[in-house]
Amino acid sequence: MPDPPPETRQDLRDLSIRLILLLGAASLCGSLVSNGARSVTGPYILLLGGSAAIVGLVAGAGEFIGYALRSATGIYVGKNHRYWKAATAGYGLLAAIPLLAVAGRWETAAALIVAERIGKAVRTPARDTILSHATTAVGRGWGFGVHKALDQVGAVAGPLVMAAALAVTGGYGVGFLLLGIPLAGVAVALFLAQSEVPRPGRLEGEGEGNRDNLPGIVPYAAFVFLGMAGFASFPLISFHLKAQSIVPDAAIPLFYAAAMTVSVAVALLVGRAFDRIGTHVLLTIPALSIATVALAFSPEPGAAVAGSLVWGAGIGIFEPVLRASIAESTALDRRGKVYGSVSAVFGTAWFVGSAVMGVLYDVSIGHIVAYVVIVEAAAIAAYLWMCRSRIVVRLQEGLGEIIP
Repeated sequence: MPDPPPETRQDLRDLSIRLILLLGAASLCGSLVSNGARSVTGPYILLLGGSAAIVGLVAGAGEFIGYALRSATGIYVGKNHRYWKAATAGYGLLAAIPLLAVAGRWETAAALIVAERIGKAVRTPARDTILSHATTAVGRGWGFGVHKALDQVGAVAGPLVMAAALAVTGGYGVGFLLLGIPLAGVAVALFLAQSEVPRPGRLEGEGEGNRDNLPGIVPYAAFVFLGMAGFASFPLISFHLKAQSIVPDAAIPLFYAAAMTVSVAVALLVGRAFDRIGTHVLLTIPALSIATVALAFSPEPGAAVAGSLVWGAGIGIFEPVLRASIAESTALDRRGKVYGSVSAVFGTAWFVGSAVMGVLYDVSIGHIVAYVVIVEAAAIAAYLWMCRSRIVVRLQEGLGEIIP
């Protein structure tokens, strides 16, 4: 049954908030499942016989496939507008996580990890497009920031579940099985959200969002690629913590939970910051990336904790601003495609960065730091290129208004 139109602007705002919160609840439960597993994939693969290079390649391949496929799924939802169908199918692949409990080889575990990432590729462009409609009435940055914060609450809870299971049982199997329980919460939240707003496009009024203002897709994509190529993956960080015996196994998920706690607060703050100063908040990413590798790969537990927290701050900044800026700058009929395409760049960068850092780890940590410094310096140059492109676009628009 189609949803009736809101009678007032306040009705529209209230409906948008409810949709954001319901999608946030679905992401919270889903993130609990996926991040609970991701907090230990490094040491788990090591336990099953994998090496540092394999951890880096699996983490990078999972992210690459998960993001690269978003280009195709973004085109699909952009043409067919089957947002809820794609979101539901993608969340369903979270069922791969409990199956890690019975993976006896690192190859099997790797396949399940990649399957879960494929599910994220299927659901994310659809979910983000729905959110882009819902954030019209409440502020792009605030809406995506609240959703990210809720998502990160799950990212905190998941590692705590895994840490408790490790502490009690000494093994990973029970933890992976426990992570299957929140899948019911995902299903309920998605059902309620779709029932509330079957056609999310109606939340963005006619005439709104029908114009492209993205300041050049090439410099924008270049910054995204370089910024993420220098951003370390937590599976490699957790591998380092176990391989060097810096902390006990049961403490590694707690490091991840602490990082996710930081990302919750940062996501809320950066959402408000975006609504005021726009994409300039992205300039913090290069600094955070360099600080992460300098601290997280230290042999000292205190520095490793600090590095994990800095890593969490980076997670809290990048995704909300990326998603909000696309929603703000892309026309409705192209938004799903752009979300998918930029996500593919994002994932390719994560694959390249994770693979390179995994290989460099076997050489020396100093090589990782040098690589990140070089890549992030190039990211700053790409950001300046992006700003210059924005100025050119605005000048052309101004001349177009003066000279018909």
